[in-house]
Amino acid sequence: MRLAIIGDVHHAWSEVDTAFFNASDYDAVLFVGDIYNFSLQRGLRAASELAQLDKPALLIPGNHDAIHPAQLAAEITRRPSLIRWTSYGHTQRVRALCEAVGGVQVGGYSVHHLGEGLDVIAGRPHSMGNSTISFAPHLAEAYGVYTFEDSVRRLKRCVDESEARRVLFLAHNGPTGLGDKRDDLWGCDFKREEGDFGDADLRIAIDYAREQGKLVLAVLAGHMHHRLRGGGVRKWSTYHDGVLYVNAARVPRIFEDRDGVVHHHVDLSIEGDQAHAVEVLRRGS
Repeated sequence: MRLAIIGDVHHAWSEVDTAFFNASDYDAVLFVGDIYNFSLQRGLRAASELAQLDKPALLIPGNHDAIHPAQLAAEITRRPSLIRWTSYGHTQRVRALCEAVGGVQVGGYSVHHLGEGLDVIAGRPHSMGNSTISFAPHLAEAYGVYTFEDSVRRLKRCVDESEARRVLFLAHNGPTGLGDKRDDLWGCDFKREEGDFGDADLRIAIDYAREQGKLVLAVLAGHMHHRLRGGGVRKWSTYHDGVLYVNAARVPRIFEDRDGVVHHHVDLSIEGDQAHAVEVLRRGS
């Protein structure tokens, strides 16, 4: 099985991408979120382009998806009154996203069957990292998740609902436990003290899945961009305790160099009980 993993899009998706993946031999396309950037209108246009995909596709919403700028600012400052005020209409905006992407499945605290005895477990949607339960009003309304403990319970329930022995986790932000340096997969690059910026509820769910006898082949996420603040480049993949971890957030994913336009994605191949990932830099207008 071959899967195309698409990092944070931030509006960078075109009909060239759609045509390429429709003509490819990938079995499915998985999006780690952040289709939108700061514009709801442009985000919906990018989302509607995804609806033209013929391949099976799955998207977990990121912290920019169906979010307006004031709402994101409220979450960054962690001011409860502003969070409540700016969250008005969030669930309706998520519904508009789900309608715009057409046949692309929108996941979150959910299990998705890929076939061949393989499931994808979609983690907590709209994660902003550092284990904070961001966008809590929407998570409470849509999923009954009010607290970190609620999120852990929902993720464990997904593990229990999965009937496959082999599983992948799809999340917007990755889990804790993979390093606390600025260039680690989900290390903090915007604070002098650095730190592990992963999600602890996702780590608990991964460990729980393994305790239940699941074979976790890979954990696929993004959010923490490859290009580091202050210079340098983040590691994008690693094996840890036999599990492949991939951060696909090469931003911008469409860029130009002296030879032309380049489109980025990650090629994930699964052979039996092993997963392997390769970055793909594809040229095209």
